[in-house]
Amino acid sequence: MSQVAGLLLAAGAGSRLGTPKALLEVGGEPLVGRGVRVLRLGGCAPVAVVVGAAATRVAAAARALDAEVVHNPEWASGMGSSLRAGLEALAGRTAAAVVALVDQPGVEPEVVQRLRRAWRAGATIAAAAYGGRQGNPVLLDAAVWQAVAERAVGDAGARYFLSDHPDLIRLVACDDVARPDDIDTPADLAAWRDEEQRCS
Repeated sequence: MSQVAGLLLAAGAGSRLGTPKALLEVGGEPLVGRGVRVLRLGGCAPVAVVVGAAATRVAAAARALDAEVVHNPEWASGMGSSLRAGLEALAGRTAAAVVALVDQPGVEPEVVQRLRRAWRAGATIAAAAYGGRQGNPVLLDAAVWQAVAERAVGDAGARYFLSDHPDLIRLVACDDVARPDDIDTPADLAAWRDEEQRCS
């Protein structure tokens, strides 16, 4: 297997926003749709979306773009359970996966392409970096999925595994093609939309 899957974590309820982040519209499309599109244009196949809150609506948006849907019944426990569910669904089917977060609309397909190139050049883990600091998305070689899943608890996702194994991580500079900002609050969303209007 030489293909790289895309895994979009989109199960959260968006409690501070009052609506699931996956359904927020930015640039005329829901964030879940944008996330699927970015992973696919970045060269990932298959693309799987982990759903939880508002699962029916988020899954419908994902399937409309021919993405696979992974239901996480434990989504309320945090991102860790979504990462575990997604990796389990992809196990044995692909050699690596780019794990992306649904609330980062500033990530562009070129980021995904750079992570894939780093993996092809031998990286076990490739992480997008902004200002020299590790960020998201992160590509995980399938060889580490089980160990990552074992450490994925609460809202930590892959964070604990990554902090324990810095020697496995290759940082990939993406400052010139992406923004790492996430949308957590109504103020974040308003600021993003204001900037979109200024740039349009």
